[in-house]
Amino acid sequence: MRRTASEKMEIIRLVEGTDLPVKTTLRQMEIPRSTFYGWYERFLAEGFDGLHDKKPAPRPRWNAIPKSVQDEVLDLALARTELSPRELEAALRDFVAYYNHQRYHESLDNVTPADVYFGRQYAVISERAKIKRRTMHRRKREYLAGKAA
Repeated sequence: MRRTASEKMEIIRLVEGTDLPVKTTLRQMEIPRSTFYGWYERFLAEGFDGLHDKKPAPRPRWNAIPKSVQDEVLDLALARTELSPRELEAALRDFVAYYNHQRYHESLDNVTPADVYFGRQYAVISERAKIKRRTMHRRKREYLAGKAA
C-alpha cells in the first residue's frame, strides 16, 4: 500500500513519540521495519521532501536497439517515402527479426539476443568451441600431411 508523504511523516512522529519499542509499534501498524527505516533515513537526510515517492531510475534494457540503428531505420523511412505504412512496417519487422534472431552481437559474446533471451547462449558458445577444436585438429593433420609429403 502506497502512503503519502504526510502519512509517512505521521508514522515517523508516532514511532518517535511512543514509549513502546520500534519493533513492537511497527508490528502493530503492520509496517515492515525495512520500509520504516528507509523512510526515516530519507527524512533525516532530506527532510519532509525526502518522503515523497520518487520515480525509479530508468534501467537499461538488454535488448534496446542502439541509437545509431534507430537513426538508420528513421533515415530509411525518410528516404523511402514511396513505401506505404504497411510496407514500411513489413520492412521494420524484417529488420527487427534479423536484428534479434540472425545478427550476432559482440557485446553478447557473438550470439543473438534471441539466444540470450531463450537461454541458448551457453549451448551455442560451447558448440562453436567444439567445432573450432575439430577444425583446428583437421587443419593440423592436413598441414602435417602436406609437410611430410
